[in-house]
Formats: sequence, structure tokens, C-alpha cells
Amino acid sequence: MYEQLINKERTLGVIGLGYVGLPLALEFAKHFRVVGFDISEERVAMMREGRDPSDELGPEAFENKDITYTTDPLALKDVGFYVVAVPTDITESKVPNLVPLQKSSETVAKTLQAGDYVVYESTVYPGCTEEVCIPILEQGSGLRAVTDFKYGYSPERINPGDKEHTVATILKITSGCDDESAEVIDQVYQRVITAGTYRAESVKVAEAAKVIENTQRDLNISLMNELAIVFDRLDIDTEAVLKAAGTKWNFIPLRPGLVGGHCIGVDPYYLLHKARQVDIEPEVIAAGRRINDKMPAWIAKKIIIGLSRQGKSPSECRVLVLGVTFKENVSDIRNSKVVDLVRELEDYHIAVEVVDPHAESAHLQAEYGLELSQPTGKYDAVVACVKHDAFVDASQAWLLNLLKEDGLVFDLKGMVAWGRDLGQRYWKL
Repeated sequence: MYEQLINKERTLGVIGLGYVGLPLALEFAKHFRVVGFDISEERVAMMREGRDPSDELGPEAFENKDITYTTDPLALKDVGFYVVAVPTDITESKVPNLVPLQKSSETVAKTLQAGDYVVYESTVYPGCTEEVCIPILEQGSGLRAVTDFKYGYSPERINPGDKEHTVATILKITSGCDDESAEVIDQVYQRVITAGTYRAESVKVAEAAKVIENTQRDLNISLMNELAIVFDRLDIDTEAVLKAAGTKWNFIPLRPGLVGGHCIGVDPYYLLHKARQVDIEPEVIAAGRRINDKMPAWIAKKIIIGLSRQGKSPSECRVLVLGVTFKENVSDIRNSKVVDLVRELEDYHIAVEVVDPHAESAHLQAEYGLELSQPTGKYDAVVACVKHDAFVDASQAWLLNLLKEDGLVFDLKGMVAWGRDLGQRYWKL
């Protein structure tokens, strides 16, 4: 298969052209003939014009690439090596939403032929590829896995907003359903991943490795959040404590904060789901999720207390929120915990306005029913939520001009360097 791909006798197909699939497809298109498939006509139209809908890649990334963008499943008929990179989120009840994965597997099954390869990149729980995806491929194609077609798993490791650690410069885990497929899949990825690859022992090991990467980060941040709650009650500066503790060589430098997005705030629920299927209740993982999920409500109460101490009635207050995307310098608003904070403040009848130089107002409206604002007038409080460069670089005068004389600043990311000058009017997580 590798020789057929490199000689462009067969085509490589990438299913799902989001923040994971598109940069990967473009890397593959430097060496192979690629078909990029996505269900969104709008997104595909943008990519045909050399524009990244996620605003992560510049127009130069699209130049001199052997790639065709399509929404037509039949355009995959010449594909011999499929890479599935669709999103995997959770439902409102916080269980895995596998619908995109199932639908994409159905799409692949329609054109899957004997001798083909299918590699999944979407984050899942251990066993999901073989328990959910492969049966769909077999039923839809009439072929048998391992015998007629090969499959594997290579978890995505894209870090949105990071211009240094890109798809090609991050070590890639690969795996296959048998020795032959593991070798071929690893060879294909080695062609585009300059950082190299690590071949996992099995598909399940690769799946588990991915899901615990973000579970570990979730737990570490939950510890910082719980410490922040404790130190706040003790009237101790959390950042000062972390700086002092950080003088020890093996102390892990982490900060408290809102844990949202499509990875850290989601992936632990996949592991929880699988553990519960085998009658295990993971107490530590669940506790970490509870702590991080309650942070928006806890921060909202701190804001209400601060306003009340200033003699302000919440229902008569205007609050400006700086940033609504799930992390700095990206446009992605999926699972944004800033939205949860806004909802909590609105429950107290506060008039909340949101400003974000990276988010799209139309997307925010469609996803959450919120609109972006242009700051006008004076606010009773400004809540600095997302550490966009634009906010960090903003002048002190700009922020002070937005505040009433007794206005408060709530800094969730330590991005208001001069905040201490405000005395009791400044609070930092």
C-alpha cells in the first residue's frame, strides 16, 4: 500500500477537515494524492479558495498540494488509505457522542475495497475502534476486518493556536490490527511526521494512551483549582504559592483556570464511560471532572460577592467579559467554560457583554445564543477570561477607561500585570 500511495497509484483520503484533519491532509498532500472529505459545503468552499475555516493556517499552507476537497462520498471511490479525523464530543448527559464517528464509518464503508486501510484519529475510549467502528465497516462493505481490509489507530496530537508544535513536529503514536498493518501505517505517517513515530503494541493501547494524556492534564488542573479555592478562603495569593513551590526542581508548573474545549474537558468522560461499562467507578477521575466543572459557578459567586461589597446590586450591574474561546489566540468556542460563567452571571440578572477578537459572532450566536459586543460606556466589572495576545498587549488606559471609578477587575488568567495597583478592586484566580 505504501508504494502505491507514494507512486500515486492509490489515493489517501482524510475524512473530516477540521482543526485536526485539514493540517494533516495538507501534510499528506505534499507526498501523496489526497482527497479531503467534509460534510460542510461552506467549509469545503473556503478550502478550495485556500482559506482555513479554523483560522489556524495561512494561504501558503494550501499552495502546491496534491489535494481535492469534496462533500461527495463517491469521490472516495479511488481511496485506498482512509484517515478518519472527525470530532468526538459528549452529550448533555456527559456520555460519549459517537454519532460523527459512526456516520463517517458508514461513509467509508460505501467505497471500502479489499486491500484498503482505515486509520482512526478521533479521540475515543479503549476498545471503541474495534467495538463500534469496525463492525460498521464490515456490515457496510461486506468485507472482513484483518482478512480483507486492515485498520489502525493513530491519535491526533494537534495543539490549536500553537505555531511551534505543529502536526509534523509532534511525535505521533501509530498502531495496527496486525504486524503487517502496523508496519504500513507507521511507514505512511513517518513520511509526513518529521518528529518521528512511536508504534504502540495494539490499537487499544494507542486509544488508551491518547485518552489518558488529557485525563492527566485535567486532574492536574483540578488540583490547582481546588488549591485556589482553599487559598482564596485562607486569603493567600495562589500564584505566589505556586511560584514559591516552583523553586523545587520537580514541582509541575500549572495554574488554575477554566477547563473547556474539545479535549481536556471532554476526554476524561470517555474513560469514565468505558470504566463504568466494566463495573469500575474511577473516583479520582470523576472528582477531577467535578471540580473543574464547578469552577464557573464558583467564580461567578466571587464576582457577585465582590460587587455586593461595593454596594452594588447585581441586577443593576454591567459586566464585560474579555474572551469567550476555549483557549488563547484561537477561534474555537466548543465547550467554552466562559459561556458557563456568562450563564451563571446572567442567572443573577447581571447585564453581561462579551468581547473577543478571535471568535465569530455568528458561530457564537448559533452555538450558544450569545452575541459579541463592542465595549461602550463604563462597566461595574471586567472579567479577564482568555489570555489573547490582543488583551495582554492592550494598554492600561484602555482597560481603566472601561471601568467605573469603583469598578472591579477579575483576572482568571493572570493577564492584567498591573492589577495589584487597583488594590481591593482586583481579584486574581
